[in-house]
Amino acid sequence: MKTYSFPYDYKSVDVSIDERFVQGVLVSNAAAYKAEKSPAELIEEALDHPINSPSLEALVEGKRNMVIITSDHTRPMPSKVTLPILLRRIRAVNPTIDITILIATGFHRAMTHEEMVHRFGEDIVNNEKLINHDSEDAANMVEIGTLPSGGKCVINRLAVETELLIAEGLINPHFFAGFSGGRKSVLPGVASKVTVLANHCAEFIESEHSRTGKIDENPIHKDMLYAARKANLQFILNVIIDRKKEIIKAVAGDCVDAHEEGYEFIRSLSSVKAIPADIVITSNGGYPSDQNLYQSVKGMTAGEASCKDGGVIIIAASCKEGHGGQALYEAFKNMESPQKILDDIHGVPRNETKPYQWKIQILARILNHYKVIVVTQDCDHQVIRDMHMTPASTLDEALSIARGIMGEDASITIIPNGSTVIVE
Repeated sequence: MKTYSFPYDYKSVDVSIDERFVQGVLVSNAAAYKAEKSPAELIEEALDHPINSPSLEALVEGKRNMVIITSDHTRPMPSKVTLPILLRRIRAVNPTIDITILIATGFHRAMTHEEMVHRFGEDIVNNEKLINHDSEDAANMVEIGTLPSGGKCVINRLAVETELLIAEGLINPHFFAGFSGGRKSVLPGVASKVTVLANHCAEFIESEHSRTGKIDENPIHKDMLYAARKANLQFILNVIIDRKKEIIKAVAGDCVDAHEEGYEFIRSLSSVKAIPADIVITSNGGYPSDQNLYQSVKGMTAGEASCKDGGVIIIAASCKEGHGGQALYEAFKNMESPQKILDDIHGVPRNETKPYQWKIQILARILNHYKVIVVTQDCDHQVIRDMHMTPASTLDEALSIARGIMGEDASITIIPNGSTVIVE
């Protein structure tokens, strides 16, 4: 027997399995990567050597105001490390500049005060101007162009009208944008609901190019890149983290070229070959990524990429905030079948995308081929049943249920953190 651990909320959950049944373990090498320098040193070095860009200091000099876009509570961005360095370097050359830190909530809810203190630290929360982006606040949006997809490019007025727009972010594999970070700080980060919906349309989510680790020909990425350039995102600081959520690499500079160096680094560490199995056990990486079912669909897509058709995906995810979206919940509670959901969404035009449609589409795609068991002690199990998935309190219980479906000799693939691997 061998014990396997999976991130769950702030801790981990374990299961012991006879190794005869385990086909393989898919894990990103970023998890155990050892950087030769400290996180602060990595950030300073990246800022000292910006990629295809003037230095941050050169961009800041002479400006009266600027906006720094930062990640929200759903991303494990180490802002307690990155933001103080950015602020110090900015004010070293321009002490009087007016700085607004704009939280890229995208289509998510606003961060609470407690979450902001946890993410940024009390000093920044108490002394800096922090604003939650609100994608539904039309009065504070500006239309700046037309996306390659044809949708309106409408961005937060603060980001558009500032003299200097920069962003900090986290690069991870992303299940339909290819990778997070870079241009994603603008769209969906600080974009209007109208623009997010157009970008996350059924046609694009369905595209074979809109998958984890894919950038070339990815229509969602193309829209995001357009929005970032049109909004004049002039500089980024992006980081990559290990399993302890500590920085192992930082890149800075042009929002395209610096981002590319970062995502190619993580691609080299996180690409793994699929090992098809009857049962795949995975997670969504623990807090903050497994706060709800909406976010945890990401981890399920890693299971999808390595599970045999008709198999079982087990995902350990706290989901202490429940489903994460009423529309998501009701779509599955009231569904006739996953295929009916897919058929209905398939015909929705780009400019008529509904809220949460993209996550409904992806989860329906998964449920159309696999049984899903959600391991949680924090979410109401009835919510999971209502959404036509199976709840379990422990991984042992989930594995017992899965074997009841697939047989006692069912093969198993382990993906400890489904949100960090690119399964090919």
